[in-house]
This record gives sequence, C-alpha cells and structure tokens, in this order.
Amino acid sequence: MARDIFQKIKENRGPIGKYSKGVHGYFTFPKLEGELGPKMIFRGKECLVWSLNNYLGLANHPEVRETDAKAAEQYGMAYPMGARMMTGQTSEHEAFENEIAEFMGKEDAILLNFGYQGMVSAIDCLTDRNDVIVYDSESHACILDGMRLHTGKRFVFQHNDMESFDKQMKNATALVEKTGGGILVITEGVFGMAGDQGKLKEIVEFRKSGKYDFRIFVDDAHGFGTLGKTGQGAAEEQGVQDEIDILFGTFAKSFASVGGFICAEESIIEFFRYNMRSQMFAKALPMVNTIGARKRLDLLKKHPEYKDKLWEIANALQSGFKKAGFDIGKTNSCVTPVFMKGNLAEATNLTFDLRENYNIFCSIVIYPVVPKDTIMLRIIPTASHTLEDVEYTIETFKKLKAKLDGGEYKAEELATVEVDKKK
Repeated sequence: MARDIFQKIKENRGPIGKYSKGVHGYFTFPKLEGELGPKMIFRGKECLVWSLNNYLGLANHPEVRETDAKAAEQYGMAYPMGARMMTGQTSEHEAFENEIAEFMGKEDAILLNFGYQGMVSAIDCLTDRNDVIVYDSESHACILDGMRLHTGKRFVFQHNDMESFDKQMKNATALVEKTGGGILVITEGVFGMAGDQGKLKEIVEFRKSGKYDFRIFVDDAHGFGTLGKTGQGAAEEQGVQDEIDILFGTFAKSFASVGGFICAEESIIEFFRYNMRSQMFAKALPMVNTIGARKRLDLLKKHPEYKDKLWEIANALQSGFKKAGFDIGKTNSCVTPVFMKGNLAEATNLTFDLRENYNIFCSIVIYPVVPKDTIMLRIIPTASHTLEDVEYTIETFKKLKAKLDGGEYKAEELATVEVDKKK
C-alpha cells in the first residue's frame, strides 16, 4: 500500500517549520503595520525597523505614490491581460526595457513578472544537458532552484574562493570537452545574507587570461541601485560592467516594488523572449508595476543623493558597530550582518528583548543559514533612516551583547508569546 504523502509532512515539518507552533506570528510571519518606513507598528507599538529592502526610501516617495495611484486608476491591476507573447505586450513594457538596457549599458533587456521565478526559468532556458554550471556555494535560493531544472552537470565552488573556483573550472572544462557543451558561471553581485560582494573582477580575470572559456551570469538583486557610480550595481562598482554577459536585477529591493529584469546582448534577450517559460506561460508584469518601476528608475537617475544618503547611513552603521567591537563579517555592501555567539534559545530570547523592550525590529538568522551556535541579526539600512536611528541601535546592541555574554538569555526552551493568528 502506498504511503499517505501527507504523513511525511506531519512527521517532519522541516528545519524551521518544526518550531512553527512557538514562533509563528512573532519570530516568523510577523505583522508589520502602518506606513512603510523606518518606523512601523509591531504588536501595537512603534518600532524602529531595519528589515525592509527599501534601500533608496522610494516606497513612500510622494512622486512614486502618485505615479502608482494614477496608473492603478487608469489601468487597474488586470491590464495587460495575458502573457507578453500572446496578449500582454504594451508600448510601456517595450519602452521600459529600452530604458533599463540603456541605463545598464547593455544591448537589450527583458522584464520579469517576478524576479525569483525569472531567475529559475532563465537558468533552465540557457542551459541544456551538455552544458555545465559552476556556481558559488552561497548562491540565492532562486539560483539553486534554477539548477534543479538543469539536466546537465554542475560544480559548486566555495564561497568567493578563487582557488576553489579554479579547481571547479578545471573539472567543468574537462567535462565539456567530452559533452561538447559550454560553461555558465553563476554568482551574485551582493550576497544578501552576509553582504559581501561576489568576486566578479577576479572571475573576469580568469576569462581574460584565456585559461577558461565561459559565460558569466550575475544575480545583482542587492547591488542594483545601491552600488556603482550610477547605481548599475556591483559590476560597475568593481569596474567590470562591460564584462558581465548576463545581469539580473530585481524591483523588490532598491525600487520597493515587484518584478525584475535581465539584460544582455540583443540575441540572448530575444532568445529569452521566445524560450523562457516563466514569461511565455505567465501573465505579464502588470501595467501599474511597469509604470511605477519606470518612475523609480527615473528617480534613481535624477537623484543620486538618495544613494548617497543610503551610504551615509550604512557607513555610520557599519563603522559604529566595528568601533563598538561587533563582528559584521566581510560586508562591503549596505547589507549589515551582526554576528554573535549563542544557541537557538538565546537567539530567540535576545530577539524578544530587542523587540519588546527596546522597540527595534530586525531579522534574526539562525542555523541552518548560519553555523550552529551563531546568531546573526541582519540589518538593512535605507535612505529614510537617520543618524539618530543608527546611534540608538548601536547603543542598544551594546546592551544586548552584555546581557548575552552575561548569560541572561540562557534558557532550556525557546521564548514564546501569544499572538493573534487570525487571518
């Protein structure tokens, strides 16, 4: 008799799901309410929020809100109805793709209805069973899921380790000599958890040396809009924008919206348009999001001071943490991780104290994302934060660290709290 497929779910809820009864609605699936910004309402109290990917502070920019509202009034959320290939093509979508391509210094671009599924589908579209993928070990989940669809071989190199990269490229090169395929290297512009930039310049140097023949695909979700002189991203920051074959960006970070894009040479984008399943068989990016994202791109180009303000806050935050003796890893982006030593119970008690008694909300990251007995508090600065916010946060973290080191957060069980689970 076949086993009931639901039974395995009841027996194993997953590494995080097994804690769901005690953490749902507080540590996971929390409700942040009120206007998007550095101050929001959590459980009825105002909190200083460091968890929103609203880097440039555009979520509540008056021109953005006005543009979004007018687009919604004119088109609603249904337009265009259908996939781009069939009935969802518009002049707005075409114009926006041209603007993105020009801004990024690439020949062409394609809009994505969702960044995550776009990345998954792009990897599947680009490679066949004869091709080999070489990727960074800390690549985002969308990259890993895209490789699950890949029918060929893949090799993983240790995070940002060029000696490991060299070794895996040797393996990949030996294999494609037998299969007749090609090599696609995939990495990130900014790794969203720890905040360090991918070694794009070093990877490009490998190709320039003639040692290996490959194409480079970069997911720059956190770099787009935040790094580089113009905001093109990590590749511009590292001086290799022209050397990256395929660049992915999302509207869910700097643009505080929905959707994304891929840019590359015209022939590759045209191939995507006619072969990328997530765009061929799914509804086009709604007109509201398309027009809204165009406005956001316009603001990014016209107001470099937004990025400057973001970095004023990020630099103050990171230098302040370092001066106070905190470990913020190897971040060289706006993403600011703070690492401490402690077990799961200590992590939940510390976070509970931070939210309830100091009114600061930031994301907590635990094993298996980070090693066991490591607590990572991930802070996302924005242009909307103030230097006063930074100062208060650093002073608060000093108090938390003293309590943690003093054993005040030790407990046999996870901290729990009654929450409203009504939907």
